[in-house]
Amino acid sequence: MAQQKKAPRDKDAVEKTIVKARNWSFVAYPESLPSDWIERLQQTGLPFCLSPLHDKDVDPTGIPKKPHYHVILCYNGPVTFSNVKKHITDPLGQPHPQYLQSVKGMYRYLTHKDNPDKYQYDETQIKNFGGFDINSYADLTMSEEDRIFDSIEGIIFSNDIKEYATLIFYLKQQGMMEQLSFVRRHTMHIATLLKSLRHMPDKLFEIDEETGEVK
Repeated sequence: MAQQKKAPRDKDAVEKTIVKARNWSFVAYPESLPSDWIERLQQTGLPFCLSPLHDKDVDPTGIPKKPHYHVILCYNGPVTFSNVKKHITDPLGQPHPQYLQSVKGMYRYLTHKDNPDKYQYDETQIKNFGGFDINSYADLTMSEEDRIFDSIEGIIFSNDIKEYATLIFYLKQQGMMEQLSFVRRHTMHIATLLKSLRHMPDKLFEIDEETGEVK
């Protein structure tokens, strides 16, 4: 009897389950939401904000879309897609969450601020919960940038990474989306560091295994 071949795993689906990020969004449809859905979100203790009801959106052919809300969720640290899906969107009966590279950019989309071809919703109708403050998600401060740079450089040194492609693959594999987004926006510094490492003696420095710091 011939052995039955296993169906190939969906690579995108597998990668999605290991994605880690601090900030997420999802679309919420009133017709399928439980009546206490806002209270449930409040009980998580997470800062989140809610768009005005998008009840005037149309698709490219002019057909009205189903009324919906956009929700932004902000965690204290990176969490996986699976975690958000299991604890937030699935219990509320809503579509899969999406990780955010920019909270500020998504916040502007809540009213279509940068999309003049779409209906412009009233910004005063955005509702904030759990201490959500969009001013807290502006451009990174210098100390925050240094923290992320230190994290990326520690990964490079401790894993002996000397190629940009290897670094990108590693960050995606580990679901480190904050670092991945940062590398994409600071390619010159990272690429220069990697190029320099390729020309250095192998044992020019040592890594402290406990702290990850260069000795």
